[in-house]
Amino acid sequence: MRLHRLPWLILFAGLLPPAAGQGQLVPEFNPPKANCCLQFGAQSLADQLQDWNQIGRYYDDNLRFQGHPVEKGRVVFLGDSITDGWKLPQYFPGKPFVNRGISGQTTPQMLVRFYPDVINLHPAAVIILAGTNDIARNTGPQTLDMIKDNFRAMCELAQEHGVKIVLCLLLPVSDYTQHKQTEHRPPPDILNLNDWLRRYAAEIEAEVGDYYSVLVDSNGMLKEGYSDDGLHPNERGYTLMAPVAEAAIERALRGKKQEARSKKQAEDLTAKGTR
Repeated sequence: MRLHRLPWLILFAGLLPPAAGQGQLVPEFNPPKANCCLQFGAQSLADQLQDWNQIGRYYDDNLRFQGHPVEKGRVVFLGDSITDGWKLPQYFPGKPFVNRGISGQTTPQMLVRFYPDVINLHPAAVIILAGTNDIARNTGPQTLDMIKDNFRAMCELAQEHGVKIVLCLLLPVSDYTQHKQTEHRPPPDILNLNDWLRRYAAEIEAEVGDYYSVLVDSNGMLKEGYSDDGLHPNERGYTLMAPVAEAAIERALRGKKQEARSKKQAEDLTAKGTR
């Protein structure tokens, strides 16, 4: 064997599955069922990975928004499937609210989308609901500090561009349906992230949308009957969430108006002082 080939053999060996403790032979050949169109599935996956952050999802709609004047009081809802499935016109009729939720997403993906899907739309406020899929490892394992950094980065971008912030507490999950959710989203992890979100919001003077409190039951689970899978709210769940979101947005926008008045007063005083 030539020595210069040895590193390649070691690398290849590292790609092989570990040997089972009782050997590799099996009494019967019973592999997992293969898809009839495996090559097309592989191509579809490769295509999706070209836009891993799914910036293309709202690309055309963002261009449409940018071609029109910005409505007063525009608010962007940024989030995952819980936001994606929220029919905003039904729950907030007549409000200039923009849905930028994408099912399955985590905070690193939303951070990459923050400029095209939030900043470039020039909203008065952004309301962020994220983190449950980070806990579930949808895009791989993360530490709590990694999730915190993604929130910090999004909030700093918003503040830099004069966008008021509403940070939403994660919803509880439950095991009341056939879909057992607590295994992938342990309630203690949700509580830890929610505790930090509340403290961080106070630190940066952001508003809090406390969905958790209106949906949690005495067992620390998502209330029975307010979700069909223990994770996503159904219509009853969204009905409880809507006033929480609206109140937090109103507080955020009221703060923006107060800041504008204070700035105008300061400018007027400066102008008088220079006369």
